[in-house]
Amino acid sequence: MGRGSTAAAAAGPEPAARHHGNRHGRSEQARQAVLEAADDLLVEKGFTGVTIEGIAARAGVAKQTVYRWWKTKTDVLLDAFLQDAAEALTPPDHGDPGPDLRAHLRRLALFLTRSDAGAVFKALIGHAQHDPAFAAALRAGYLDEQRRRDRLPLERAVERGRLPAGLDIAAEIDQLVGPVYHRVLVTAEPVDEAFTDRLVEAFLRRVGVADLTDVADPIDAADVGDGADTGDAAETGKMGSR
Repeated sequence: MGRGSTAAAAAGPEPAARHHGNRHGRSEQARQAVLEAADDLLVEKGFTGVTIEGIAARAGVAKQTVYRWWKTKTDVLLDAFLQDAAEALTPPDHGDPGPDLRAHLRRLALFLTRSDAGAVFKALIGHAQHDPAFAAALRAGYLDEQRRRDRLPLERAVERGRLPAGLDIAAEIDQLVGPVYHRVLVTAEPVDEAFTDRLVEAFLRRVGVADLTDVADPIDAADVGDGADTGDAAETGKMGSR
């Protein structure tokens, strides 16, 4: 996550005093500390191990401060995830659909498989299976908004005449990002650059567009959040740690 370390928030009474909310409105510092704490606790303890009390203690705020802004731990985790996704998953614009899609799918795969935010996402998807109201909130908050972001490379390319004007963008997006989510959530097969690049190559063949270049943005830890080192992905750099 790009919200900074929780070490200061958990260090002792001084951060707690700094983070307490007040009747004049929210403290952004406290809010960020709560979001960071929720992510950290989920990665450390799993979904069932996260509690409002634990989040408050880790963030250095009063429990009442958390409840003032969020009703449940899933609400906290969803807000944390939505902030991470908005920061990390906006597609680049190289001016060409091939590099744009290649970079975007690589970043999406890393975000879902190697970052703390990806762990939060999988926990939220699991919770949504038996909570219809939360499932609707997840769809509205993330899935619909992310679908809008996923469409950007194709919409830009159509506007610039790089892709056919009659392109079924919705159907093509399903074929581009759907397999990534399928591997992340269902089969647990690798979602490496070779896999995501093949998805892009298949798309370009379908629409009859030449793949002019294999240039894609290097993906840095700051782009996709925190997590383990990618190890074998030289182009994508290494994932950062908190």
